[in-house]
This record gives sequence, C-alpha cells and structure tokens, in this order.
Amino acid sequence: MTEKTYWDSFKAEGENVIAKIKGFIHEGNVRRVVIQHQGRTVAEFPLTAGVIGAVLAPVLAAIGALVALLQDCTIQVEREKEDNQANRASSADGPSPSS
Repeated sequence: MTEKTYWDSFKAEGENVIAKIKGFIHEGNVRRVVIQHQGRTVAEFPLTAGVIGAVLAPVLAAIGALVALLQDCTIQVEREKEDNQANRASSADGPSPSS
C-alpha cells in the first residue's frame, strides 16, 4: 500500500476558492494547501486526515483573507492517492463494454 501524492492547481477567482478547497477537504485526501503569488509561496497550510470543521475554520479564513489581499494568486492542493485504492476502483468497474 504505497502512498503517492499529486498536486491540483487553480487560479484564485473570488469566492469560489473557499468552496473548492472545502470540496477537496471533504473528499478526505488533502495533505497540504499552498498559496502562491507571482511564483512565490506566500502561505502553506498542512492538513491531516482527521481535520474537523472547528479546526478547519481558521485555515479557511486565512486562505480567504490572503486571496482577497493578493487578488492574483494560485492555490495548489497536495492530495494523496494510494495505489491500492486505484487498483480496487479499476477492478470494481469491471470490464469495459465493447463498442
């Protein structure tokens, strides 16, 4: 069971940033959120699998404030993906139907 990480990156566009990050966190595989402005890392928020709403609220508030101040920034989300889960998901789909 090997853990691999990958990055999702998107431009911060107003109010939808917090909603996107909440969606990623809800999926449960977010390890870290990084905010970059003009290629430089401005803030980095490590997250654990057991993060709950009360602990998460200050992090989301900080991200919202930074996005409002910086305007033109990129949000990067480090996510983890286990090889074992990927194998189970592909085998659960079964054979693909032929055309």
